[in-house]
Amino acid sequence: MTKDEFLPHNCDLCGSADAAEIEAAKHYQNGQPLHVCKNCGLVYIKERRSANRIAEVWSEDIYEKGYTAKIPAVKARQTYVADFVDDALNIKGKSVCDIGGGEGQFLEIIREPTYGASVFAIEPSERNCQLMADNNIEAFCGSIEDYIDSGKTKNQKFDVVTIMWTIENCQSCRAMMEAAYDVLKDGGHVVISTGSRILVPFKKPLQYYLGPKATDTHPIRLSNNTITGLMAEGGFERTHINRFIDTEYLVAIGKKADRSKKIDWPKDDWSAIVEFFSRWHKETQDHYSDA
Repeated sequence: MTKDEFLPHNCDLCGSADAAEIEAAKHYQNGQPLHVCKNCGLVYIKERRSANRIAEVWSEDIYEKGYTAKIPAVKARQTYVADFVDDALNIKGKSVCDIGGGEGQFLEIIREPTYGASVFAIEPSERNCQLMADNNIEAFCGSIEDYIDSGKTKNQKFDVVTIMWTIENCQSCRAMMEAAYDVLKDGGHVVISTGSRILVPFKKPLQYYLGPKATDTHPIRLSNNTITGLMAEGGFERTHINRFIDTEYLVAIGKKADRSKKIDWPKDDWSAIVEFFSRWHKETQDHYSDA
């Protein structure tokens, strides 16, 4: 596979190859298609580069060219997640690993005495790892796959794993969940937080939800049902979910369970999703001049 060769993927959640194209998406993605699985309703980008290449793009083309999470809007959402997780799990004294730790701001928040967590990051950007080191946050510099391949999971497991606005950005969300399972202690919890979701009333014009840049840097769009399914297929029983209908964020918590036992989960209706995006597209075109 060449550096920027895109290869097709089946549904990350159920593995089905049967998908419908969401036609409205091409208007906002420079003609790049978006699909919905006809079996489970997951919305995803079919054509993607390798996991390492997507990590490189985030490290070199996004963070290195000016993106920063150290802005009030990002701090607000991270504080929201910190409060929600602490209310649910009481993280004082617990070890927390943030996969895709970025610049470490979330870990800065939860290590403060208010929360009192012991923090660790897995982050592919050397720049970000140096920023965290300068702030006395321990980090493994590499992808989650690199971390597991290093063998560190034999001696280093965590009470809580957080995946903050990262699950929708990875090459395989299924692989991310399997990795989270491997780095958690028995009975530990995974936390997924995202702002990329569907089947919620039209809070923003569609061009702010989709975009013209390489779509495989944000290949997954999650809903209440599919995030529950992603946890179940990864070996987690969902224990908590926030009131996402009237906030900007979707936050779900799952407890590590016995992988040998099947966990049932609800599916989304793919045809309703196609119709949803069609209506969203129309509302955007009708009411926003920059659409």
